[in-house]
Amino acid sequence: MGTIHLPNMRFYTYNGVFAAEKQLGQPLSIDVMVTYPIETAVHDDDLNTTISYVDIYQEVEKKVTSTQVNLIESLANDILFDLLKHFELAEKVVVSVKKHAIPLPGIYDPFVITVSGTQGDLLKRGQI
Repeated sequence: MGTIHLPNMRFYTYNGVFAAEKQLGQPLSIDVMVTYPIETAVHDDDLNTTISYVDIYQEVEKKVTSTQVNLIESLANDILFDLLKHFELAEKVVVSVKKHAIPLPGIYDPFVITVSGTQGDLLKRGQI
């Protein structure tokens, strides 16, 4: 088993509850971890027997740039299930969405939501 990490992918989005967030937009950072059996890929050294980090990035980018939601929780969950559906080899996926521009006074690090799921979760939702 192995895990691909794609940390800190940054996208400019128009997500949020407030009108200003939807109009002006804001940056979000997204971390993805995909756990899958890497033994065949390691042995064969063949891109066709693995999950490509380029493909993961493109799936995340497509979802983030084509979706507008109020809650980063919804965005994280949408990304999670898109990745599980797209990559059947993925046994577990973890997605974190970090919101940097919070409309609150004060100094703080990004607020983060993290979700995780497995192929079994797709089955429970009737998506397999």
